[in-house]
Amino acid sequence: MERKFNSQTKLHVKKGDMVQIIAGDDKGKKGRVIEVITDSLRALVEGINIVSRHTKPNAQNQNGGIIKKEAPVHISNLKVVDKAGNATRVGRKTNEKGKLARVSKKSGEFID
Repeated sequence: MERKFNSQTKLHVKKGDMVQIIAGDDKGKKGRVIEVITDSLRALVEGINIVSRHTKPNAQNQNGGIIKKEAPVHISNLKVVDKAGNATRVGRKTNEKGKLARVSKKSGEFID
């Protein structure tokens, strides 16, 4: 059964966030989110889940060969790292300006 995802739903990770991997081959590693793919609930994380792709020579890559690049990771396997460097769950609170903002469940500080 496929889960239907509403594009209006807020996710706990955003582009540019520092995250820690909590499951899989790269468990415990930290990296920065390059891109969030909302329709499949996945994220590309810098230096995490590296795969090898065999490519033919083309206009962008004259030689072809084996290229190493990041593959998407499911966002359930990511935890946001707060300013103190701790992996934490994410909650939501209204800030001083009255806007809903992400907040660290461990430290209680707002996440930029």
